[in-house]
Amino acid sequence: MALTCQDIDLATARKVVDAARAKAEELGCKMNIAVVDAGANMKAFARMDGAWLGSIDISMKKARTARFFNMPTGAVGGLSQPGGSLYQIEVSNGGLITFPGGVPITNAAGEVIGGIGVSGDAVENDLACAEAGARAAL
Repeated sequence: MALTCQDIDLATARKVVDAARAKAEELGCKMNIAVVDAGANMKAFARMDGAWLGSIDISMKKARTARFFNMPTGAVGGLSQPGGSLYQIEVSNGGLITFPGGVPITNAAGEVIGGIGVSGDAVENDLACAEAGARAAL
């Protein structure tokens, strides 16, 4: 049996960014939006006018974290607390983000094809934008 890997294409990555940006505009937020492919490589990025410069790196790390572990970054955070099974994981892989705003991107078959990370506002708004973006890939 051969191993196969599904991957996000550029057109879909752009749809994901556009949907996340539309949600940010709806919420009145200025966001950095990063989309990575199945190998956690940058596929698409947008920095909304006025979005914090410091959130660029955070959005990229959220997207990578979500893809590396195929779970939302907030879930990784829950496992990385003192005494948790993933305690201090945020120092691995060149730095991870373990608070909400990153989610895996799946296709209609439920296969993980990438990840999205959004940063620039309260984590609740970051997460809402990331989820809206990820839904656009279905």
